Parts: sequence; C-alpha cells; structure tokens
Amino acid sequence: MNFLFKIISIFIVSITLIDCGNKENKAVDSSQIVKNQEPDTPNEEPKENEMVTFLTESQINSVGITFGKIEMKNLASTIKANGYIKVPNNNKANATSLYSGVIKSINVMVGDHVKRGQVIATIVNQDFLKIQEEYLTIGSQITFAEQEYKRQKELYENEAGAKKNLQNSESNLKALRTRRASLQKQIQLMGIDPSSLSNASLRSGLTVLAPINGVVSDLMAQIGSFVNVSSPVAEIVDNSSIHLDLQVYEQDLHKVKVGQKIHFTLTNDPSKEYDAQIFQIGDYFESNTKTIPVHATVIGDKRGLIDGMSATGLISIDSKLTAAVPNSAVASSYGNSYIFVVLDEKTKQANDGGNKGGKQKEKLTFFEKVQVDKGVSDVGYTAITPVKELPKDAKIVTKGAYFIDAKLINVGEED
Repeated sequence: MNFLFKIISIFIVSITLIDCGNKENKAVDSSQIVKNQEPDTPNEEPKENEMVTFLTESQINSVGITFGKIEMKNLASTIKANGYIKVPNNNKANATSLYSGVIKSINVMVGDHVKRGQVIATIVNQDFLKIQEEYLTIGSQITFAEQEYKRQKELYENEAGAKKNLQNSESNLKALRTRRASLQKQIQLMGIDPSSLSNASLRSGLTVLAPINGVVSDLMAQIGSFVNVSSPVAEIVDNSSIHLDLQVYEQDLHKVKVGQKIHFTLTNDPSKEYDAQIFQIGDYFESNTKTIPVHATVIGDKRGLIDGMSATGLISIDSKLTAAVPNSAVASSYGNSYIFVVLDEKTKQANDGGNKGGKQKEKLTFFEKVQVDKGVSDVGYTAITPVKELPKDAKIVTKGAYFIDAKLINVGEED
C-alpha cells in the first residue's frame, strides 16, 4: 500500500515539473516571437512645407537645374520706348528711265543686292532710234554749215557778199552745234557712247541702271508695262546707314542723352536683340503722340532689319553696381518674385526593387523659397533685393527656378 502511494506521488511530481518547463519554454518562445515580429523603424520621408521643398538628384539632372551665387553687376536703369526702323532718304533711290518706253526685261528680284551701275531692266522705244539718227545726221549738217560760213566770210571780207548772209550762216552753224551737244548728252544718258555710234550700231533698247548700292526693296513694273519718265522701275535701299527711331515721352526726355546705348527688339521677332547708340535727339513734338523722336545708329549685326519695321527699345540711362542674378533664376507667382536658396543635402534609404532585401542611397537637395524685390534687367541679369538677409556665399538656383516653384505649389495644393 505504501509502495503504491510512493509511485503515485512520484508520477504527480514529474507531471508538475514537465508542465512548469513547458510554461517557461512557452514564455521564452512567446517573448522571442514578439521580439521577432516587432518591425524595423522605417526611414521617415522628408517633409515639405510652404517655403521649403526638395528634389532628388535624378530630378535635378533631368530638368537641367543649375546652381550659382548672387553676383554684383553693373546694371543700367532703362526707359522703354516704341519706334521703328528707318533708312535716311539719302540712302534710298528709285531706279528710273530718263525716257518713256515699254519694259522688255527685268534682271533683278526683290531682295537682291545690287551695285551702282548694275542693269535693273531694259526699255524699248522707237524714239530712241530717232535721237541716234538725228545725232548722226547733224554731223554732216554741221560740216556743210561750216563750209557755208567760211564761204560767206570770204565773200564779206572781199566785199563781194552781204553782211547779213554771213550772220545767217554763223547763226545756223551755232544752232547746229548746240543741237549736236544736246543730242550727245541725251545719248550719253541712254548709256550709249556717242563716239562709238554708227549706222550699224543703232539701238532701240535702253538700260535702267541702279543709282546706288543696296537691296532691291520693291519692283514697280513688269515686263510689257509702259513706264513714263517719272515712273520708277525699282526701289533700292542701302541698309548700311539704317537707324532706329524711338518716340520718347516728355517726362523722360531729360534723362536721354546723345551717346546712350539702346537694346531693342523687333515686334515680329522679340527673341533676337539688337544694339544702337543715340546720335540725335529731336527738338519738336510729334503732333499726334506728343512724343519726341530719338535717332540712334544701329551697331553690329543688321541682318533682318528692314525699313519700316516696328521695334521696342530700352534706353540705358545710367548704371550702378547691384546684387543681381540671371533672369532664369527668378520665378514669379501670385504677383511676387522669388529665388531658391539651397539649404542642405541629405541622403535617404530607399528600397531597391531590383535587388531583394537590398537598399540604395538617394541624394536629396533642399531648397528654400525666398521672396525678392526685382529691380532693373539688363544684359540677361536682373537686380534683386531679398526680403530677408541671406548668407554671403548663399548657393542659389540659376536655372530651373520655375520647375521648383511649380513643384512647391503643387505640393501645397495637395496638402
């Protein structure tokens, strides 16, 4: 009986010990499971606020953002004025014929460069033959008149002839010589050498020559049309003396001086800029606009400039050393102007989808949007005054500011 009791007691103690061991193991395993299931602390994404944003290195490279610093530049304040391109009248000419006739040929087109004396067109008229014929005929008439005058002079000296006959012969000879001189000049104006004229070289056609060097700006005739002496065949413009005429208002006149530089663009092509220099200021008001004309000589490249083109000019009135940035560094939104200052650069971890369990580092650049007051713009730069103090060597965005501003605005709208 005692033996049986001992066996039962040993069995109960063994079961109890086994059960306690299992509980300890379960407790350890549970703690381990909880520890293993606890997630790693993730990398926090950078936050954007109203005036700070960031871009990745790949975004900066794809957009083409560039960096620089605020520079000190001599920028000139300007006066804006409208005007037009003009060629002085003494650099314009009409190619005309001194005789009426029918256009036989035209040898140039609008836009062609011509030299003085170059043939523009040919004209035919039967009257040209009559002038040449008369010139050749009058030579023999003068020869006969000279002989007659000599004969009458001898008769008069020998008291065999009347003085009246001598005077008539002398008068006739002078009239014929005067007529020959006139015909000679007319033939020369036709472009014919009178000394080379003969019965075999008579010409019914004449040439219209270019009176100056320049460009053919207009043709007023066509083949087969009849032109009078006063009818121009072509207009030629010499652009070497082309200049800019601007209309300046009275309140700005005292700021304008001879010798000041002008940057101007054409209305039909504002992307290309030209330079000019003032050489004369008018002393009268235009009756319609109450403006004063300012004349400036175009300097440098004159290609694309044509008489009569409309233009907009900026007259540089003075210059001073000021803080400036490239025009592309300034972004405008809601009526204000801004630049972007680089704050710092950080690196964040990002999962690499191409490598399981792997991670890659991505560089972020942070930008602060700083409001500025814009000043004058000149030679591709704009004067600025930041509304808050910036570090002396602050790194700024010089190209791509509008892209960063658009990203910041979009993020703000999403928030």
